Amino acid sequence: MSHAFVPRTANLLGALALTLADELQAAAAAVAGHGASGPAALVLLGDLAGGGTIEELRKALGLTHSGTVRLVDRLVAGGLVERRVGGDARSVSLHLSPSGRRTARRVLAARETVLERALIALEPRQRVEFERMLEAMLAELGAPRESVCRLCDSRVCGRCPVGATPST
Repeated sequence: MSHAFVPRTANLLGALALTLADELQAAAAAVAGHGASGPAALVLLGDLAGGGTIEELRKALGLTHSGTVRLVDRLVAGGLVERRVGGDARSVSLHLSPSGRRTARRVLAARETVLERALIALEPRQRVEFERMLEAMLAELGAPRESVCRLCDSRVCGRCPVGATPST
């Protein structure tokens, strides 16, 4: 089904997306002490109870292998991530240190503060409708879950619309 493109709506959505992205990045970087992909790496590793790999982080963060290794090196040097022997003794498993777990929780709290500030303008019934719209939009876009959800609080999402089949 084709929908009419509404330029003003698209402009407003783009402005909101950029504003939120900038504010989320700044808040997460301030809390984590790392810019760019560092906060997302911490949140991702926090969701992987059994540890994560360089390849999992690389795919989720959209970095090169060498870029991901350098990021992990910085997180290890900062005492936020630990390298451990992986499942086959030749691989490396990445785990949050206690400090890394605390920092990941602070990143999620900072994220929540930014997003709540944006949502405060909506009445409760509008929030429910907006949630439905967001689910539909995310499902329609069909982006890979590992990259879209890299800063999500997985404890609150439940049924994730990312990667779901769009409704017609």
